Amino acid sequence: MNPARRTTTAAAAAVVLATAGGLLTAVAAPSAAATTCNAPVYKRQFFANTAFSGTPKKTDCDSAIDQNWGAKAPASGLPTNNFGVRWTVTRDFGSGGPFALTAAAQDGIRVYLDGVRKMDVWKNVSSTVSKTVNLTIPKGRHTLRIDYVNWTGNANVKFSYAPRTSATVDKVAPLAPAGLTWDDSRPDAENLPVTALSWAKNKEMDLAGYRVYRRVQGTGAWTRVATTTGTGVSDRTPATGKSYYYEVRAYDKAGNESTGTADAGPVETPDRTAPAAPVLTAEGVEASNNLSWTASTDAVAYRVFRKTATETAYTALVDTTATAYTDTSAAYRRDYDYKVSALDAAKNAAPSNVVRTARTITPPQNVTATVPSWGAVFTWTEPAGGDTADYEVYRSTTSPVAQTNDNLTDCRSRKKSTDAAGDTVRSCTDYDGDQGTTYHYVMIRQNTAGRWSTGSAEMTVTRPGDEIPPPPVTGLTAEPLEYGVKLDWADSTAADLDHYQVYEYRSCCTPEPLGTVPAGASEFVVGPSVADGESKDYVVIPADRYGNYAKWTGAYWDIPVSRVTVTERDLRPTTVPEDTAPCSLLTYTTLGDHGGMYIECADSVAEEAAGINVYRWDRATSTYARVTDVPLAPTATSYTDTTIPTGTTVYYVLSVVAADGSETFSNVDSSVSLPSGA
Repeated sequence: MNPARRTTTAAAAAVVLATAGGLLTAVAAPSAAATTCNAPVYKRQFFANTAFSGTPKKTDCDSAIDQNWGAKAPASGLPTNNFGVRWTVTRDFGSGGPFALTAAAQDGIRVYLDGVRKMDVWKNVSSTVSKTVNLTIPKGRHTLRIDYVNWTGNANVKFSYAPRTSATVDKVAPLAPAGLTWDDSRPDAENLPVTALSWAKNKEMDLAGYRVYRRVQGTGAWTRVATTTGTGVSDRTPATGKSYYYEVRAYDKAGNESTGTADAGPVETPDRTAPAAPVLTAEGVEASNNLSWTASTDAVAYRVFRKTATETAYTALVDTTATAYTDTSAAYRRDYDYKVSALDAAKNAAPSNVVRTARTITPPQNVTATVPSWGAVFTWTEPAGGDTADYEVYRSTTSPVAQTNDNLTDCRSRKKSTDAAGDTVRSCTDYDGDQGTTYHYVMIRQNTAGRWSTGSAEMTVTRPGDEIPPPPVTGLTAEPLEYGVKLDWADSTAADLDHYQVYEYRSCCTPEPLGTVPAGASEFVVGPSVADGESKDYVVIPADRYGNYAKWTGAYWDIPVSRVTVTERDLRPTTVPEDTAPCSLLTYTTLGDHGGMYIECADSVAEEAAGINVYRWDRATSTYARVTDVPLAPTATSYTDTTIPTGTTVYYVLSVVAADGSETFSNVDSSVSLPSGA
């Protein structure tokens, strides 16, 4: 606020307010000069009436409209009531846009933009009245005029105008900065180019700052390199040997950005920037180490370097314009480190990554591993050429896998086949190792020249299951039957149970396997077996799906953990006739309900005997009952008993009937029949 001050004619000077760098300064002017106020300072005129007629009683400059005169006169020579005050300012609004005019006054106030009334609060009031008007001001220079009158009572007035900076309201971009100049004559301490840019201050009232952009000559892609609130920056221009242009854009508080200035440049630079570093890969084959790398923009050549794994310095091998190199001078099976430098025309160099490789035959390819319950199965494709003479598999619980004898595993069941593409496929199985353990594997192959490859890609597999056998069966019992022995036991609680194995235990020798029982069943019938009163021992051993078996302690099979002793039923005849017949009997068991036998007699029987009778021991009467209604022919060699009782052990004897009707008897032999439906 610049309140009115009392001045005299003798004072020979008028107060003139001006702006310098945004600050108000007061300067003395000759009394004869017209009052000049530089925007954004208002020119203020005091009138002794409310019609703003006649010559103003006083003219001065006011930096802000914010006065409260109360009941007093606003200036010397003015009344306390019925006076008027007019403020005017002409200024550049830049790109214009949405503005808010805000006024508060007692009594009347009117606001004009370029002579057009935009606000009208023109009334004699007893208290302050406030009002805000939103409007859009066009770009460029415009004049604001604010008329204030006081009719009676206290006098106060306040007015301001400001851009509306909300991004949802302000969609008007600032004007492009003007007067952009550049100077690249002052490089930095490393003699690298530095470009100094400067420009004129923007006219925008809502200016937030400036953004500086740079592009390579001949391209349209701009890169922002600086943001500032000042009117100048210095940019370290990339020393790429290319020329660059700059432009500056203004941006306001709503985020709107202006168009760019006219391009400043071209700024020429020396080439001190290396090309992009190539990405190197290497493959060792039998004849060479083969290198390849990605192409680098701006590179005109590539330099290949090599050293052994134990050397400290690299040796340059070759300069080439290609992106691949075959090193045939490398020693076979020796590790080498390689790198490649990309060179541009100015001899700037960018080294690649370092890759270590060795000449070797191609290792097994496309190796896969599966882990069924019985082991780890490996399948791999033989490299082109089909010259595999041998291969080895190494296994370790740690990674990486050392190719030592300690880790060499016996991969068995080796197979060779051809896939749909015609490639040779090999496979083998590692049956060893512990279930539930994670192993790492590596394979190598030997060609027909006797050279071994490096290792394949490492495979990591976890064998399923565990090494814990199921617990021994409990409740094992044996029930003697007429046709065998029935074994029974409690169901195993092992979740991974697969089956039970049943053995007849023999103290003299290796136990005899009798059969297997699937998980879920818990009984087994030993038979058909002759019920002849023998004492026998049986063993039942549970096995899980991972090949674990219940263990037994002591000497070999001496004390099985699940063993039962049983005495068979004794169904043998209580009397046995003397074996005097020239025939012998050999029985066999047939399926169903038939008992069979083979008959072998001397030649004299066919010549002299009248026939052959078959007798079967009858336990109920303790006698032999004849089962042949009529004698068999003396030349008979077999007989089938269709009346044999089922599910029991029977005993047969033959009688040779002489011509005079007398009988002689053969040996006694047994036959076992199963129950009906068994």
